[in-house]
Amino acid sequence: MKYREIQLPATEEPLMLMARLARSGLFGQYAVYENGAEWSFAGGALAELRLDRDSLDGTRDLVAVEEWLASLPVTGYRAYGWAAFELGAALAGVDPGDGRLLCLAVPAGEVRAEGGRVLVRAVDPELLERLARFVGAPGEPVAVPDGRVGAALDDPGGYREAVAAVLAHLHGPGPLEKVILSRRVEVPVPLDLTATYVAGRRANTPARSFLLDLGGVQAAGFSPETVAEITGDRRVVSRPLAGTRARTGAPAEDARLRADLLGDPKEVHEHAVSVKLALEELAAVCDETYVAEYMTVEERGTVQHLASAVVGRLRADRTPWQAFAALFPAVTATGIPKAPAYPLIRRLEGRPRGLYAGAVLTCDASGALDAALVLRTVFQEDGHCWLQAGAGIVRQSRPAREHEETCEKLRSVAGHLVPGAGVSGAPEIPGQVGAVSDTVAP
Repeated sequence: MKYREIQLPATEEPLMLMARLARSGLFGQYAVYENGAEWSFAGGALAELRLDRDSLDGTRDLVAVEEWLASLPVTGYRAYGWAAFELGAALAGVDPGDGRLLCLAVPAGEVRAEGGRVLVRAVDPELLERLARFVGAPGEPVAVPDGRVGAALDDPGGYREAVAAVLAHLHGPGPLEKVILSRRVEVPVPLDLTATYVAGRRANTPARSFLLDLGGVQAAGFSPETVAEITGDRRVVSRPLAGTRARTGAPAEDARLRADLLGDPKEVHEHAVSVKLALEELAAVCDETYVAEYMTVEERGTVQHLASAVVGRLRADRTPWQAFAALFPAVTATGIPKAPAYPLIRRLEGRPRGLYAGAVLTCDASGALDAALVLRTVFQEDGHCWLQAGAGIVRQSRPAREHEETCEKLRSVAGHLVPGAGVSGAPEIPGQVGAVSDTVAP
């Protein structure tokens, strides 16, 4: 099998096209993925892979994924999917617990928008025509409600106490140098995830964004960094972010906070040890490894981060999925070293993370693979919604400041939560309405 394709001129902005497709009901499951100038929608599944602990069978690589991709009956594919945080534990030889670890789907229909052009793809000619008609005839937009669902960001539980417990480990005789500890914030009502994605994307500055209803997972996210960017010519890049200050919207105050971030010994140390481990992980599968950018500042929504780029050339005896396995989960969302951090994180957080701190990813027949770190995301399951955010704990950390950092990160998403249809009595906060109205099509 091979994909048939139709090229069309763009008649609407990519964000609106992706939202319309997600709302269309044309497919039972879908994924939207924004990667730079290209926005992609993947609907349905010609083939699907789901892995859990038993599927991996104790292996510490992802050979099962490579074998599945090699067996696909379709050429020119791009697969879309996600990896749970606990996949990293399994790859490290630590029990990941129950639950799905990875899902990949090769779509039945695909729409890619970039540079004023839209590429429509499908194997089935009838589906191709239906998608082309849908793309070429935009429907009436429906305004996203101005009201937003409120979520209490302050921690009523024991986050500060959990940070103190991590600090006790870091000051003890064990190997841990850093642990990323997160907390959940419950959203009180079901959400309209598509409208939330539109509202949140207008207000954020992500490295990648995504909207998923795939493999039993529903999420909308604005990823601040990538775990792995692997090109068809075998160049591998990972972009760790570590070290955080708020963005207030006031230029003078943001500049002051930026200078404070760059001069804070705790934040600089946290970033440096993260880059060091990312470089070591890359060196395990790559030659010609180096740090292309070091300790710049990236603005991501309501926060600004210290940022670096670690680069290598994949060795001839290594595969893109081996590179992904070496880098996953992101060092900035796990711990240093990773293996002893997993059981401590599970014990102190009290539940598996699932997609949080995992990855949403694409891969294609050329060998390219792109994986976004799942942070700044809202999750929904059976009408239950939540946010999650963490902070990197090192020996110089202070529990109150780490709690404050989680609040700063949560605000990137918390102000853009749109209640689902028919939700009444939901606590709301005023919507942030800009010069361009937030709209999605039905």
